[in-house]
Amino acid sequence: MIDRAREIALKIIVKIEKDEGYSNLVINEVINENRNSLSDKDVAFISEIVYGVITWKITLDEIIKKYSKIKLKKLSIWILNILRMSIYQIVFLDKIPKSAAVNEGVNLAKRYGHKASSNFTNAILRKVEKKDYKELFEIKDDVERISKTTSMPIWIIKELNKNRNIKEVEEICINLNKKPKINIRVNKLKTSIQEVEKILTEEKIQYNKILEEMPEFLEIEKIKDIENNKFFKKGYFTVQDVSAGLTVKILSPKPNEIVLDACSAPGGKTTYIAEIMENKGKIVAGDIYEHRLNLINENCERLGISIVETKQIDGTIFQEDFYQKYDKILLDVPCLGIGVIRRKPDIKWQKTEEDVKEIIKVQENILKNCSRYLKPGGELVYSTCSILKEENEDIIEKFLNETNNFKIFDLENEVKEFKKYVTKKGFLSIKPSEKNDGFFICKLIKK
Repeated sequence: MIDRAREIALKIIVKIEKDEGYSNLVINEVINENRNSLSDKDVAFISEIVYGVITWKITLDEIIKKYSKIKLKKLSIWILNILRMSIYQIVFLDKIPKSAAVNEGVNLAKRYGHKASSNFTNAILRKVEKKDYKELFEIKDDVERISKTTSMPIWIIKELNKNRNIKEVEEICINLNKKPKINIRVNKLKTSIQEVEKILTEEKIQYNKILEEMPEFLEIEKIKDIENNKFFKKGYFTVQDVSAGLTVKILSPKPNEIVLDACSAPGGKTTYIAEIMENKGKIVAGDIYEHRLNLINENCERLGISIVETKQIDGTIFQEDFYQKYDKILLDVPCLGIGVIRRKPDIKWQKTEEDVKEIIKVQENILKNCSRYLKPGGELVYSTCSILKEENEDIIEKFLNETNNFKIFDLENEVKEFKKYVTKKGFLSIKPSEKNDGFFICKLIKK
């Protein structure tokens, strides 16, 4: 008898491996298709296995190589991923008995392979022990050790190592594997922080306050299927990491201002801008892809926001009617996303070293072009969820060297609880930690 949850997890992993969608989208799609036959426990287990395999792929493959005489590239995609998910359970999940992981892996191999496949799977899994992972820490070469113990591609480690010592790089890579907390933002247009706290208590959902300066953000635990929660649907709160919200707080939009959010989809920051503005004024929310604008409109409707106008724009191409039109501009530019790998582990396998140069060109062009849309005396926030200097400090410094009508706004007194992360030049640069994603924020003033 095949365990249904494990079989569904395997199918999701294979779809992702075949590049048929991002992990979160594929998980939601497949689980929704099978929701009637799955318990909440099954859904949680499937997510654990899928994200575990995607996160730890390099490490899991290294353990397979130790015991397999067949090269990984010669294994079928099904058998390879059966091995990965079974080894993940043996090595990383203490509550799963090894016998269960082995037996269920062999059962799946019988269905998705042949007799030789199941015998091969059985032979490898019976040899695997938790110590196989611990042995990887004995590797002497620092880059190789970090790569194999944190499952981080070598090119990312080398990029991080350009401006940091190897000990700090290792710390970052370890933190990028820690499971992220879920943050919600209370929508004060529809309710109050106290009312949402009362609702969470009544629903027996654990929550914690995060930042004194941003009390509308709460860290929550043990919530199931959040997007189907009736209070989420009513627009009482939305899901947003506090670091993303901090970008908007630093932008400091005011009621009745005209604001541009140039790279806005899916609209988390856009809607927060609107809430801070008390739904008064005007926000133009742009994105290069029309279908992504629909996500912004849906979020605005759910949250009761009426001041947002969505518009399909390319941030790198000048729009005459935007010239010196805006009081505030938010540029949360496309980036490699290294700082949020723990939320989007696909990044590790979908991005390459060659992407660094390409994304930098896009970032430079967006900043140079959209800065022209700002009124004299206006304020522009440039942000990324990346932690590479080339995407952040270098972009700003090059821009300032090429123009003489902007200056950096020193963030030291803007974010009291993050003050220690503000650099000498006034940038806010946070590396990934147990509590925070990695991100970068810079505020510029037009003279």
